[in-house]
Amino acid sequence: MPSTDSHPKIKTHTMAPTFPPPFPPAGATTLPFWRTELHALDSHRSTPDLPQECEVLIIGAGFAGACTAYHMLDGNAAPPGIVILEAREACSGATGRNGGHLKPDVYFNVGKFAAKHGAQAAAEVARFEASQVFAVKNLVEKEKIDCDFVLTRAMDVILDPVLARETEENYWALKRAGVAALDDVQFTPGKDAEGVSGIKGALNVFTFTAGSIWPYKLVLHLLSLAVARGVNLQTHTPVTSISDSPSADGYYSVTTPRGVLRARKIVFATNAYTAAIAPQFTSKIIPVRGICCRIAPPTNSTPVLTNTVSIRYGAGLYDYLIPRADGSIVVGGAKQTFWEQDPKQWYGVVDDSSLIEPAKAYFDGLMQRHFRGWEGSGAETDKVWTGIMGYSSDFLPYVGAVPQKPGQFIAAGFSGHGMPLIMKTTKGIAEMVLKDVPFKKTGVPRLFEVTSERMASRKNEVLGTEGLAKL
Repeated sequence: MPSTDSHPKIKTHTMAPTFPPPFPPAGATTLPFWRTELHALDSHRSTPDLPQECEVLIIGAGFAGACTAYHMLDGNAAPPGIVILEAREACSGATGRNGGHLKPDVYFNVGKFAAKHGAQAAAEVARFEASQVFAVKNLVEKEKIDCDFVLTRAMDVILDPVLARETEENYWALKRAGVAALDDVQFTPGKDAEGVSGIKGALNVFTFTAGSIWPYKLVLHLLSLAVARGVNLQTHTPVTSISDSPSADGYYSVTTPRGVLRARKIVFATNAYTAAIAPQFTSKIIPVRGICCRIAPPTNSTPVLTNTVSIRYGAGLYDYLIPRADGSIVVGGAKQTFWEQDPKQWYGVVDDSSLIEPAKAYFDGLMQRHFRGWEGSGAETDKVWTGIMGYSSDFLPYVGAVPQKPGQFIAAGFSGHGMPLIMKTTKGIAEMVLKDVPFKKTGVPRLFEVTSERMASRKNEVLGTEGLAKL
């Protein structure tokens, strides 16, 4: 789903102050392209009955859950007893519904983060994101994963004059400051922007290393490796509650419709749905609905697209797309049709079974509108779907040990930007869970750590307010 850049200001008076419990809907959902070729483990249960007990419980079978299990098993000759519970099918949440874009933020928000958190902390996040692209590439090659991974360049193409000027100024300010690793970023000014990007009206262009991927195939391969190593995967098994504290012998009681499971340690890889079972995150990780589509291969010849693209129309308003080897294009975004106008379409929404009404026809003709040489392409939208992201109230993921909950850990709140964060973040989680490695030695950026200060904050940057009480 859409990644978090800057966000438009929201007219908060249009919002309701209460939200439904953030559980995923059990019924039919919009069908993403990524789930059109289902894996044998899609609705898998390793054992007919729910296990009674485990050492480590991972809740969620998306990218974060699958990666956590992978890292726990990698190089571990005697892994602990691990159970993965998934409310619906494997990889049926945000990972299986995103745009397939592995795009780090190496320059765009570094200045904003530096102003808020300091230059070194901001640069640390940018370097961490950039390293994820090659971490995923190495994983795909090591495990021989058939998931259409392509190492490419991402193009940020800016159409708005104000944003183009501000972004260029910020870029040169970062270069002068020397805090960000910008060697991989190429800036192209206005006179050559259309020629480099192929986008009509381009005012400037920034390019850098990125990737594209079939996310469902990546996750299911990782789950198959885990199951082969003895991990017990239980799909269609939502967690409905967890005991407030562990028992005298150190186990949490985890309730599901199929019974109770006792777990010594728990990893929340639940993203948008975290607050349903960890209510302390109710105002911290907010369900946000986004929309994506697949545009079928053009019927007429067109310029070949080899880079991924983000088209920026203004602050926080953008579309992003990945070209695929089969000639199709996956596109997400469409914010300008609903973000400011009707927050009820997206904020606090947990239902991915229906489309965002103002945006459902937006992608028709997108290639013809914006790409030179595509005017007579015959390119048409053949599939549109929604997905539920977990937006953090401060746009930083929640990673690490859950305060006041011994044995509980979390990797969630990726704000639609999980693909270039999760791989190495979950390696850190696995080290914390299995080896008691302190957070500061995991290599995960310091800003991601779950702290008491972050948990106590009333800030809600998603809405541009200081808290839900102001809605």
